[in-house]
Amino acid sequence: MRHGLTILPELSWRETAPRWSAAEQMGFDHAWTYDHLVWGGIPDQACYSAYPTLAAAATVTERIGLGSFVSSPNFRHPALLARDIATVDDISGGRFLAGLGAGGDLDVRNVGEERTLRERVDRFHEYVPLLHRFLTEDHVEHSGEFYATTDLRTRPGGVREPRPPFVIAANGPRSLRLAVAHGDGWVTTGPSVETMDAWWAGVGGLVDRLAETLTKAGRPADDLDRYLLLDSAPRYSLESAELFTDMVGRAEGLGFTDVITTWPRPESPYAGSEATLEAVAAGLR
Repeated sequence: MRHGLTILPELSWRETAPRWSAAEQMGFDHAWTYDHLVWGGIPDQACYSAYPTLAAAATVTERIGLGSFVSSPNFRHPALLARDIATVDDISGGRFLAGLGAGGDLDVRNVGEERTLRERVDRFHEYVPLLHRFLTEDHVEHSGEFYATTDLRTRPGGVREPRPPFVIAANGPRSLRLAVAHGDGWVTTGPSVETMDAWWAGVGGLVDRLAETLTKAGRPADDLDRYLLLDSAPRYSLESAELFTDMVGRAEGLGFTDVITTWPRPESPYAGSEATLEAVAAGLR
């Protein structure tokens, strides 16, 4: 089991830099930040840009993976995102993890658009394969429902070949098929429910659905890295070290390869103690 830590993009770099260094020193395998114009969980807080933050994080770390959680089509053309991915992958020496998702409706409204969930998923299905092309081909021509490019030069494409890994967020059947077709990993937040038992039941159902999707695609049922955001559950995983250990054990039992928790905040969401984070981290080293 690999362990990840999300560092919310709400603080200045002077305040945030020590957290990225600490995530590596504490033994986490990867660290992430949210990629939004505004995150609905803390709509009144500052929201710094993900990719400059990740580039800066690369300069204060040496080993840990660095990821966007998650980048969406809501406010960035895939050609620009490909440039950002390649640049952070280069600065980090090949440590970037491209978390990708269809995105919510808040960022869409912020840029003056109105799109249904179906429209966002349709756009995401065009976005991901095109992003792959931008990172693996040159002189890209494309004419689609949402995007068009003419002889787009796309080099460089990142340190790793053929491209940095895609970790695709998916809960619905269409997006699960997309994750299987184009992802190196799958990430889920599980269902939106009120009890822990219902959440774990929903997560288990998604794992089964992913396995069925892989089988239909002619791949082994465990042939994809699986990431679980623990803190989308009804309880915050770092309420206590005991709860965190229990949740990691249940995730591992369901076949997840990676779990992600969140740096504690003084107030909700993710209200908790850094002492608990340190206690959990002691078990990782």
